Amino acid sequence: MRLVGLLRGRPVRDVVVWCVLGAAAGYGAVAGGGGRDDEPVSGSGIAAPAAGAALGPARGQEGASARRAAVARRWGLAAPPLRAPKPPSEKPDLVPARRAGGRELPAVVSRVPTDQRVVFLTIDDGDDKDPEFVRMMRELDVPYSAFLSHYLAKEDYGYFRGMQKLGTGLHNHTLNHPFLPGLDAAGQRKEICGQQRNLRRETGRRPRLFRPPYGEYTAQTLRIARSCGIRVVPLWTQEVFPDRMDHGGADRRLHPGDIILTHFRGRGDWPGSMPDVARRVLRTATEQGFALARLEDYV
Repeated sequence: MRLVGLLRGRPVRDVVVWCVLGAAAGYGAVAGGGGRDDEPVSGSGIAAPAAGAALGPARGQEGASARRAAVARRWGLAAPPLRAPKPPSEKPDLVPARRAGGRELPAVVSRVPTDQRVVFLTIDDGDDKDPEFVRMMRELDVPYSAFLSHYLAKEDYGYFRGMQKLGTGLHNHTLNHPFLPGLDAAGQRKEICGQQRNLRRETGRRPRLFRPPYGEYTAQTLRIARSCGIRVVPLWTQEVFPDRMDHGGADRRLHPGDIILTHFRGRGDWPGSMPDVARRVLRTATEQGFALARLEDYV
């Protein structure tokens, strides 16, 4: 009756419009009250606006999922990469390597202590600078970390600054990629601290992370690295190539917190491109139920 009262005296055209809107949205909403928004209209079988609005986010999520799937197919993946969970509010405790003179040395880790089903992609050196790789990882929203050697990165630090703007951490991998245990203290200091200065100049940040070439180091290496501002030395448990993944464990599977190593190399060095390497990592991780996460959020 309230609706009839509101429409009495109006032109027939207005009455028709009001009735159509009322049927679509619910009498209470059209008439300006007279019922709860979370209840269906009595006898109509049509949900009120609040219930109907709940379909909006669901449709939006379906659309986002469809877009992610389309992007994955465009990059040669059967399914989009799994999304990483929210990182811990506090980084896991890392055990310092050793103590020297009462001071803790940088922690050396091959696997991050975490129960989350996440792994970490790290890329060394800086030789191949493929813009398609950066585009692929940006479109798929996949994090990774770079460990740069100056003699290879110096040709185009701008390429790596572009990665940095997208959230990629740029870290120390020495000036010239030497076998550090074969150098004296002065030689090691030049290699490690010299690259710290280069990266501070080129990226605006002094790295906290350092990876020794070939994964080889001594206690002296760690003492020098600490004196240059290094706090963590990430090694690796898995290494990936365009055509295979070399697993560190006998079960040949990924494990929570695994650090994956690869290199900035192209077809001149191995049978594939950087996007091929990324596809290998992402397929393996997705098939085994892992997401790629940002190493810098955990160490």
